[in-house]
Amino acid sequence: MRVQNLWKAALAGLFVLSGAAFADVTVSQSNDPAARIESPATARVAKPAPVALRYDARYLADLPRAAGDAQWECLAKALYFEARGETVKGQFAVAEVILNRVDSGLYPSSICGVVHQGGRKGCQFSFTCDAHSDRIREKAAYEQAGKIARLMIDGAPRALTEGATHFHTRHVRPGWARKFAHTAQIGAHLFYRQPGA
Repeated sequence: MRVQNLWKAALAGLFVLSGAAFADVTVSQSNDPAARIESPATARVAKPAPVALRYDARYLADLPRAAGDAQWECLAKALYFEARGETVKGQFAVAEVILNRVDSGLYPSSICGVVHQGGRKGCQFSFTCDAHSDRIREKAAYEQAGKIARLMIDGAPRALTEGATHFHTRHVRPGWARKFAHTAQIGAHLFYRQPGA
């Protein structure tokens, strides 16, 4: 519960969700070191000023260790296996693709459903069917992926890919890339939005 409150405090100062900013907590905006997180029963509603999300490793390192449910774990693993060699910005962009698919209505409506769609035949994310071990070997990289997953699940803005639902590396050229709108290039990945998504 304490980790969850730390995340809510960090996120409340990070960005305001459209229309609702963490309805169950209020973060005191005082410079007083005794400032605290208050419950709605004891606090007046205060909306923090929005602050831009920072796409850098130092910022992420300062956040508390992330945790979550099975959906968080699916997103963290997808980021680790699909994008850990990319910049922080590139990892956020891959998270956007997965969450855009969840929201599109054209794909499964859960993160795990999207990540594992297709199984061994026609898998959507290569790590789920490449026959390699899914053992986490780089703990620091996984911890960073987990923080990105937590931020994105908790509502961080999706401002990098213009609603992309697909991505691929520059070294391949899938057939769908000619049919979908190219929206961004971040690191080694090219991003696309599927029509109707």
